[in-house]
Amino acid sequence: MATVPKSPRSALAQPPWLAYSPARGLRQVLQLALVGVAVGLACWPLNLLNRCQDALLHHLPAFGAPLDGAALALLLTPLWVMPVLLLLQAKLWPEGMGPGIPQLMICLKDPERTDELMGPGPTLQRFALWSIATLALLPLGREGPMVHVGAAMLVALRRRFPALVSWLGAPERLAMAGSAGFAAGFNTPLVAVLFLAEDLMGRFTPILIWPALVVSSLAALVSSWGGQPEFAYGLLRTNVIESHQLLWAVPLGLGAGLLGALMVRVALAVGERCLPLARRRPLPLGLALGSALTLLGILSGGAGYGDGEALIASLIGDGQAPWSVALVRFLGPALALGVGVPGGLIDPALALGAVVGHTLGEGLGIGSLAMALCMAAALAGATQLPVVSLMFSLRLMGDQQWLPGVLLAAVLGASMGRLLMPTPVYHVLAKKLEAEEPA
Repeated sequence: MATVPKSPRSALAQPPWLAYSPARGLRQVLQLALVGVAVGLACWPLNLLNRCQDALLHHLPAFGAPLDGAALALLLTPLWVMPVLLLLQAKLWPEGMGPGIPQLMICLKDPERTDELMGPGPTLQRFALWSIATLALLPLGREGPMVHVGAAMLVALRRRFPALVSWLGAPERLAMAGSAGFAAGFNTPLVAVLFLAEDLMGRFTPILIWPALVVSSLAALVSSWGGQPEFAYGLLRTNVIESHQLLWAVPLGLGAGLLGALMVRVALAVGERCLPLARRRPLPLGLALGSALTLLGILSGGAGYGDGEALIASLIGDGQAPWSVALVRFLGPALALGVGVPGGLIDPALALGAVVGHTLGEGLGIGSLAMALCMAAALAGATQLPVVSLMFSLRLMGDQQWLPGVLLAAVLGASMGRLLMPTPVYHVLAKKLEAEEPA
């Protein structure tokens, strides 16, 4: 009786351990190690710049410094930097506009565009624009450029070594390297793998779990030499019982999630109105936006400047922030991100949640509980990534006893984000970018 031959499994469908041999396994691990170390080294300068930003912020009144000449010069920096950034984006470095994650998402769907969007030109342009914005203390996060740099490093390596990690498909390779950039920026290998699954790929892909963990762990290890500590924001401890956490997670999760989602909606609305004008008249628009950001910075004593990391650390360390700072942390990132300045949402969303939670915690007498819940919910509302928000929040709080409340707050926050905006922000930006490309 004739037997029907089995159809061969593709290289992507067959996990490498099903055809394991010691030589092959060693070769794969060494290739992954090369990618991880290279991504970590590439992201190392970005972490150094982020540390420089923190040092500059501590010369501002909001962080305990006197209002002297140096502080005044720093407070006025966005006034002249924003016109420069918009002029560079419009005339010299247009390929460097935007966060970087939407460009990667396009490459995941259409790998043939990888050289165009992840090549040396766009990468160096985005790095330069983000560096200027960071040293000018603009209220931007960093996951966008970090993810882009991670993916671009793999593209550069494969130009030199075409067989590198060839057992993975092109989208899987890019997503893995992009998530390693995320790990390098935040020193968070496990959260980076969750980011890969929840946002970049939209699914958990078993074949990617162990390679992504290896690459992300090494990238985080190498890049942490640039000064990114394991708990960059400080540690929030708790002895609040589970029922009390869950009780407060409902209103705070819904409210902070709504704020995070609204910040993203405002950023998209700014982009709709201002991006066409930014291409035609970058200097007048840049001056107007720079004036607005400078005014917000002066009113907050500088608390509205920077990615938010220093502000969160200050609040965890018993610092103070009036309600007006919440408005500043809401509007500032929306204005800067809306006109395509490279950056990210994670730090600004966490900072917004931290200010709101800290103020509510003092008023309601629940202390750091409100801060923890609002940070997780605001991040989930802005990104619509409840699992990433949960794990990221638990990591920065350093205490797994927060799990019940933070879990519920993240889920409710993401639900509010989805209610207000059915498509997550980076996917919206990717679709707009695709629509703008010439046929």
